[in-house]
Amino acid sequence: MRHKGFVIFLTVIISLLCTYYLSFTVVNRNINDEAIAYATDAEGNVDLSQKQYFLDSIWKKPVRNYLGLEYTYEEIKSTELGLGLDLQGGMHVTLEVSPVEIIKGLSSNNPNREFNAALDSASIMQRSRQEDYVSLFYEAWTGMRGEGELARIFATPANKDYVNSDSPDADVMDMIRTEVGKANARALQILRARIDRFGTAQPNIQMLPNSGRIQIELPGVENKERVRSLLQGVAKLEFFEVFTYQEYAPALGQANAILIAENQKEGEDSAAPSGLDALSGEETTPAETTEDDALSLDDLASDSTDDGLEEIAADTTQSSEDFLNSQSILFKYAQQYGIFTFPIDDTMAVNRVIKRADIRNLFPKNLEFMWDAKTRTIEESGDVVISLTPIKTRRGEAPIEGDVIRRAVQDFDEKGSPSVSMAMTPEGAKKWRALTAANIGRQVAIVLDDYVFSAPTVQSEIPNGQSIITGNFTIDEAQDLASILEAGALPAPTRIVEEAVIGPSLGKVAQSQGIISVLAGLIIVVIFMIAYYAKGGLIANVALAFNVFFILGILASYSAALTLPGIAGIVLTIGMSIDANVIIFERIREEIRNGAGVSAAIRAGYKKAFASIFDANMTTLLVAVILMWLGQGPVKSFAITLLIGIVCSFFTAVYLTRVIVEFLIRNKEDQSKLSFATPFSKGVLSNINMNFMGSRKKAYIFSAAFIAVGVIVYFVNGGFNLGTDLSGGRSYVIEFNGKTVVPSELKVALGDDFEGSGVEVKTFDSNSKLKVTTSYLVYDETDEADKKVQSALTTGVTEFTGMAFTEQESNIGDGQYAIVSSTKVGATIADDIKSDSMKAILLALIIIFGYVAVRFSKWQFGLGAIVALVHDSAFVLSAFVILDAIGINFEIDSIVIAAILTVIGYSINDTVIVFDRIRETLGLRKTNDDESNFNVAINNTLSRTVITSFTTLVVILVLLIFGGEVLAGFSLALLVGVLIGTYSSVFIASPVVIDIPDGKSKKEATA
Repeated sequence: MRHKGFVIFLTVIISLLCTYYLSFTVVNRNINDEAIAYATDAEGNVDLSQKQYFLDSIWKKPVRNYLGLEYTYEEIKSTELGLGLDLQGGMHVTLEVSPVEIIKGLSSNNPNREFNAALDSASIMQRSRQEDYVSLFYEAWTGMRGEGELARIFATPANKDYVNSDSPDADVMDMIRTEVGKANARALQILRARIDRFGTAQPNIQMLPNSGRIQIELPGVENKERVRSLLQGVAKLEFFEVFTYQEYAPALGQANAILIAENQKEGEDSAAPSGLDALSGEETTPAETTEDDALSLDDLASDSTDDGLEEIAADTTQSSEDFLNSQSILFKYAQQYGIFTFPIDDTMAVNRVIKRADIRNLFPKNLEFMWDAKTRTIEESGDVVISLTPIKTRRGEAPIEGDVIRRAVQDFDEKGSPSVSMAMTPEGAKKWRALTAANIGRQVAIVLDDYVFSAPTVQSEIPNGQSIITGNFTIDEAQDLASILEAGALPAPTRIVEEAVIGPSLGKVAQSQGIISVLAGLIIVVIFMIAYYAKGGLIANVALAFNVFFILGILASYSAALTLPGIAGIVLTIGMSIDANVIIFERIREEIRNGAGVSAAIRAGYKKAFASIFDANMTTLLVAVILMWLGQGPVKSFAITLLIGIVCSFFTAVYLTRVIVEFLIRNKEDQSKLSFATPFSKGVLSNINMNFMGSRKKAYIFSAAFIAVGVIVYFVNGGFNLGTDLSGGRSYVIEFNGKTVVPSELKVALGDDFEGSGVEVKTFDSNSKLKVTTSYLVYDETDEADKKVQSALTTGVTEFTGMAFTEQESNIGDGQYAIVSSTKVGATIADDIKSDSMKAILLALIIIFGYVAVRFSKWQFGLGAIVALVHDSAFVLSAFVILDAIGINFEIDSIVIAAILTVIGYSINDTVIVFDRIRETLGLRKTNDDESNFNVAINNTLSRTVITSFTTLVVILVLLIFGGEVLAGFSLALLVGVLIGTYSSVFIASPVVIDIPDGKSKKEATA
């Protein structure tokens, strides 16, 4: 084998890297065990809040010296192979910035009746159409007023730099689209800042491409009302005056004296609490570390940082040194970091002090403390600190709010350094002039959502509302500040268009189901391979172990989260990755039966199998790429795992096993010891001579009849039984405390509560769990609608069962029930998912047709493959509607669509291998009898087809049995798809190639 050394080197390097990244997962598990031990009382009860305090206390501190390097818990947590929401519980939210409010804001809330009617019409059209809202609005507007009238609505003083009363519609639409895009970017920035302060570990927030929607995942979060309030509140941007040190120094001295006296009275040291005690409050602080951002306005110099310590000390009865050494929490770090600057671990202890009524009353009534939005790192010590800013309010309000900002963009100052250019409305310019005139030499704080983003010093009056904010920051930081300043320029509230809340108990069940599926699938495949291929099977199992190890290690290296669909991808990879070894071993066995020696048979087997394995993996890889590109949520997670699995399985099966095999036969004596068959498998599935092509018409009739029945049932039943993510609506998983509730009876009982809207009720994993899905208020995505639907549900369930509803899922009492999971998908996003699914399927078919046609130099092969794939997809969907008609209900959701695409990948894998042998047979046999040649080729590959299908089906059966309700539809689609995909490769794809002649001779066709 050529490049053997490189294969060994690459295997060692990848193994070491995977070991390194996976080791963080082990370390994190150990830390969690320590946290549980800390939070466990004498009776064995675990206080989850104490566990969280323990983890919070070490979040920024070095907790492990690993491989000569120190790691904080934050670094360990971010590097581990985490668990997705479906395996640990939490909340998944997809938000959309309301384009209606943005457009209204751009028009200065124009009361024009036709304008507002066009907005309403666009909202209705968006329910059933795929165009973006701005395009639909323009369509509705021109339908009422015609073209050329749009500038009349949007030519406002605030927009004078962009459009005027004579601007063509195209310019106005460009402005609207630009502002909608900027609003999305601002919303992403603001939400990220809010989530950083929310205090959840490993949050994930991203802008979904081509949709303008923002997707957020918050592991471990259960308080969905708090999350909704956090995510949907309109950003509040304000400008405040800032107190000087001298103005509040006397109050600080008095507060410090009170705290010292309390500590002396209790006989305690006055040092600031550390670790767990400091983190026992309610507030959290941002975890993001940046450099200190001293900024200035207009032509102003950078922010001054008076130490002010001696002036403060002079206002007290103590000397400066004694004062600072008093060790009150308010002054413990004054010399080290500056007044009111604290280590991030002590923020909660400080909060408790400044919120005390007796301490608060010492300060001016119009003083309010606000934390900075960002932390900073002390270069000398590496300590992460954060500051409090003493804000001056006017009767509890800000003198200027963010709605006066007309424009804020990232720019460059005279020195070429990044800056922010800010322009205000005429009204805002007047307020800004008065504010800056009254605060020359003082700071003005820029506050977003009650957190200080910057507090520059005013050097002179700014008369025209045109300001330049300069400072020592990067282009990205300047762009972020510009986004923040524009946050208040337009009212752009977000709305939740998709939501999933998974309780921790449901996540634990999913964990156990996933682990059982993986282990059971592995054990069955390992045993079968050894029983069928002897030592060859043992080699394949070593490759399989490396394959799974590599998949997990690569996922960990990218800090990916392992989800239930991801586990499904691993389980499927276990079944499919064995295929390459089966192809190789069957080729080797074939060569041995033809009289070749072991060494020669191995060389020929790997050589002849390579093209088939490469083509089969490439086509499946293309499907995985399409899934990853167009898929969302669980589909994307599955696709990523499948993609990694395909690459790893190709490397381990083709190259790693070759290295192992050649090592085992390095001399002639060892060759006799290596075998690829057992007494049980020797001669099995060999010398078969079946006339497959002669049965093709029967196959055509069977397939057409089954699919026709499916089509008829589809129309009779009124369509597919779509899941919430494809149809829109809300679904709830309800757990009853040991009581069995009949789904059909509850469905009837809930009909009136949901005002006649569609409702489906079915069991979920056990008789004491039900899944309720309803289209009630499907087009209303507001919080009020969410509460109304859930209230109708709980009222109906309580009346029907006589049980009480409880919010405490983890401790359901006797006679109680709880909602352990809930999902909401807006009608618009459901339409988008359906549209993306159709695009994915069509794109997969087109790409596969092109690939097969090019690789086999004959378009009939491409057409045969496509006909088989369309047949397989239609067969799976027909099976779903027929089962639904006889009372066996499986929803078709996005994960089932992923399964259908996987079936396409598997089926083309099988078809390509058959085609590859047909191509080889046509080149070797001189007869013009195509049917005979096709039959010979299919019979030669039959052993591989049966064995691969068997191992894959066994793994899928394990997934169906142990994978739980969440993956039931996915597993069924794969089960039917693998069976029918194997069948179609022989009875559909190959016959189509024969039945569609191209008029060329066999010699020309096989050249």
